[in-house]
Amino acid sequence: MVVSEMIASWAMIRENKKTLSMAEIDGHGGVSAVQLAGCDPVAMAEAARLAVDRGAHLIDINFGCPVKKVAVGQAAGSALMRDEVAAAAILTATVKAVPVPVTLKMRMGWDHANLNAPRLARVAQDAGIRMITIHGRTRQQFYTGSADWAFVRQVKAAVGIPVIVNGDILTEDDAASALASSGADGVMIGRGCYGRPWFLAQAAHYLRTGTRLAEPVLDRQKAILLEHYQAMLTQFGVGPGVRLARKHLSWYSRGLPGSAEFRASMNRLADAGSVLALVDRFYDPLIARGVTRSGSATELGFDEGGAADQASVHNRGPGAQAA
Repeated sequence: MVVSEMIASWAMIRENKKTLSMAEIDGHGGVSAVQLAGCDPVAMAEAARLAVDRGAHLIDINFGCPVKKVAVGQAAGSALMRDEVAAAAILTATVKAVPVPVTLKMRMGWDHANLNAPRLARVAQDAGIRMITIHGRTRQQFYTGSADWAFVRQVKAAVGIPVIVNGDILTEDDAASALASSGADGVMIGRGCYGRPWFLAQAAHYLRTGTRLAEPVLDRQKAILLEHYQAMLTQFGVGPGVRLARKHLSWYSRGLPGSAEFRASMNRLADAGSVLALVDRFYDPLIARGVTRSGSATELGFDEGGAADQASVHNRGPGAQAA
């Protein structure tokens, strides 16, 4: 299951064009999960209803975002871990508003003096939340330090609903270790997919079978990159899409010979056709030479801090899906 990027509830209600585009359901099958953030129960409930009316199969509530604009300026995201009464009101209102499952993503707590995730998890379960994802950091850590997978075991012991572990899952071994340390029911992967969206399938395969899938050959990686690039141009428009795609093309090319020069040139281009021509000039000689890009996200440099769209790989049997 892949979860949408975080969507502000008030923007959803106001039918902001960009926000509605972010919540668009692609129609390709699987579970369509829309993640909402906000601090007002009425607005969150209405935004959830709109998302379901537009085709969402699941609503995910964000109590984990550490960004100052959200957590401090709007008293949303991870700020709600500091106000359990307000958090409970938002959870209850959202669950009551929609006929689909509602899930929750949060952190260990605001800081290490307030590690209240187990208690808030019980509040969430009582409100009707169906699954909880825990990022093994506090809000004050942002993305620094290391995710504490073992702490998630306390949340798992506190509730009877599925718990998902998140944070620093960059390799197949990380996925297995996170599950073993946390006792969680599944893993959520974010930054580990930068430039390697196939990592979800690799992680799912390893968790199910104990064997590893090879990295796609370079011509297949290029094909995936091009499909992703065209999708961004279609979704966001050519101008914004070209700008947004720069970081993704940079991630795809990491670890390949000449990638630094490719990134420097690509970041100066404003025309989609010129970018595609540069991609051909960069990738095609490497493909002809049989060059491969291998290595984990850590080895390729994808473990820098920063938020990312989240994608879950559940280890719950043969019905699990990875996108």
